[in-house]
Amino acid sequence: MNIGLDMMGGDYAPLEALKGISLFREDYPNTELSLFGDKDEILRLIAEHNINAENCAIVATSQVIDMHEHPTKAMREKPDSSISVGFKYLATGKVDTFISAGNTGAMMVGSLFSIKAIDGISRPTIGAYMPRENGKLGWLLDVGINSDCKPENLVQFAILGSLFAEQVLNIKNPTVGLINIGEEEGKGNILAQAAYPLLKEEQSINFIGNIEGRDVFLDKADVMVCEGFTGNVILKLAESIYPLIQNRGIKDEFFDRFEFEQYGGVPVLGVNKPVVIGHGISHAKSFKNMLILAQTMIEKDLMGKIKERFSQSES
Repeated sequence: MNIGLDMMGGDYAPLEALKGISLFREDYPNTELSLFGDKDEILRLIAEHNINAENCAIVATSQVIDMHEHPTKAMREKPDSSISVGFKYLATGKVDTFISAGNTGAMMVGSLFSIKAIDGISRPTIGAYMPRENGKLGWLLDVGINSDCKPENLVQFAILGSLFAEQVLNIKNPTVGLINIGEEEGKGNILAQAAYPLLKEEQSINFIGNIEGRDVFLDKADVMVCEGFTGNVILKLAESIYPLIQNRGIKDEFFDRFEFEQYGGVPVLGVNKPVVIGHGISHAKSFKNMLILAQTMIEKDLMGKIKERFSQSES
């Protein structure tokens, strides 16, 4: 196994990425890592901060895609950027997975055009972890890359989300709920009304019907499905909770679980190889957890299971 990591992506890279590697090495000393970025800077920081860089190969790159840059244009004009080279290595099998806390748009462009969507999947998706009051985790998708969807897209999101919840979150037979403005069948806009019967008919998921916004942090459905516009609004609301309670000096076990670094990043579901996208303000803890997520996806062969599931629907 060889995990590729963009060392230049994120507001605090490459130092926090290196610190994350050190934390990862405490539990996973033998996993091979390929580090993409400014080699001289990476070596300087390794020496200066006494970083454990065993089983790490540095792949020197001369360019960086900044957060504000247009994704497609940057990928085209910066072929020697850490993200561009990372995807070249992933596409050619030199690494098994690729991680970055850099430009999310560039990561999506690389995912869609370098390694491409799995056959049968019309739109890859990304999700978000939703802490539950009872200590469990829910999985919400899509959270922003598909703001407009067709009903069949939501069915595919439900299948992808169920496979992720089962394989990575270790939830047996995960329940699926459709985010809506009411619980009754027939509620909602045209998309929700059209998606409901398709989800109900899909035999490979455990669909329980509509769920409402008040159910997101309760143990109502393990996988919550919606189009990316609604999902992103919910995600951004959830992201506001942790800094809000910190500013008010509140200490609470449930609210502490809204701190994103404990989850690391999120996978791009529906592409041929594992890709993990992290938050731009990631620190060491987050990088460590991104590495763990990438390793888990490889060990569980999540992409293989997704391909198998969608090949069955095509036959």
